Amino acid sequence: MAVIGVHKIEKLFKEVASLRLDKSKVKEISDIVDDKLYDLLVVAQENTKYNGRDIIWFSDVPLTKAFKESMLKFEELEEELELKQILEHLASMPPLRYDLEVELEQKLPLIAGTLLYILALVAKEFSPKDKSLSSEDLKKVTDILNLMI
Repeated sequence: MAVIGVHKIEKLFKEVASLRLDKSKVKEISDIVDDKLYDLLVVAQENTKYNGRDIIWFSDVPLTKAFKESMLKFEELEEELELKQILEHLASMPPLRYDLEVELEQKLPLIAGTLLYILALVAKEFSPKDKSLSSEDLKKVTDILNLMI
């Protein structure tokens, strides 16, 4: 199950990056966001263990200053993602060792939306004139996110 629906992804890419997406790219983008959200939680789990707790706090999630600034910009878009879809997706992944605190759980849609927002902005840098995202450019965007998250 995808964390973010097709129409939300298409709308956000059009609004943020002025890019059109074909259906195959929407699925790839959804998978990237799903994977990166889980990666952030895996690192948060390690931070939780290091801090001697048995609950993953929002502060355990390794968010950079730039990521937090992007969160604010994503919030300004007033796009809402469904927590239920995110929790269902996480339930399909290998289980984390620790539970999520309520505050973190409530912020999962914001984190997932911010990942999508960042992905759209990076994609725009590779396709500023094309108005559509090529497979090669999406691969470059994915490689960048994999290096950073």
